[in-house]
Amino acid sequence: MPYSALVSFALEENGLFPSKEQVARLSSYLSSLLLANEKMNLTALRDPLESAVKNLADCALCLPFLPQGAALLDVGSGGGLPAFPFAILREDLSILALDSTQKKVTFLEETAARLELKNLSAHCGRAEELAHDPSFRERFTAVSARAVARLPILAELCLPFLSPGGVFLAMKGKLAEEELAEAKKGIALLGGGEPQLHPLVLRGLPEPQERAAVTVKKLSRTPARYPRSFAKIKQKPL
Repeated sequence: MPYSALVSFALEENGLFPSKEQVARLSSYLSSLLLANEKMNLTALRDPLESAVKNLADCALCLPFLPQGAALLDVGSGGGLPAFPFAILREDLSILALDSTQKKVTFLEETAARLELKNLSAHCGRAEELAHDPSFRERFTAVSARAVARLPILAELCLPFLSPGGVFLAMKGKLAEEELAEAKKGIALLGGGEPQLHPLVLRGLPEPQERAAVTVKKLSRTPARYPRSFAKIKQKPL
């Protein structure tokens, strides 16, 4: 089955109806992702249909949680998830995909250029270091993360990039509620408000998949000492 048919099926099964141009771009991105995945670790999903559902449609389900016209930082973007589906399906977003591995960033840059995505760029760096750079700290109105770390760790890596009033979006699976309970104290220390858990159901495969979006509104500035070094974050999450 052509990738365009797989993409259309995956999104339509989840109540999403992209334009022909969006389907073409998503299909081209999916093809590039799976091809590049043969040489570097970008996604654990190698089957085109499974990837269309669990990667593309999964990301697309979270679009309603992003503010209109947001300047979004995608932390730990890897192969471009959710950065590429977000950029293709929401042209109002201005997205910077952040990853610490240069070869992955090169893939993101080259693919964005080939798809002529003017609202997506990429940067190589470590979140816990860049969050102390005035050019990045509290400069974004939205921050997203998917398949990066458990929420107590993720919150400290992501919330320092958000300006007050901005929204942090963490894309999670069926353990979201458990992670959220562990992260609430740290989220408050970092300037975040009461986290919201949004259960989602991902369709298109034989069995529906339990998914969840966790959103946090930034209420106040993050204390200057955060984020700590990654070793300290991992050793003793807030």
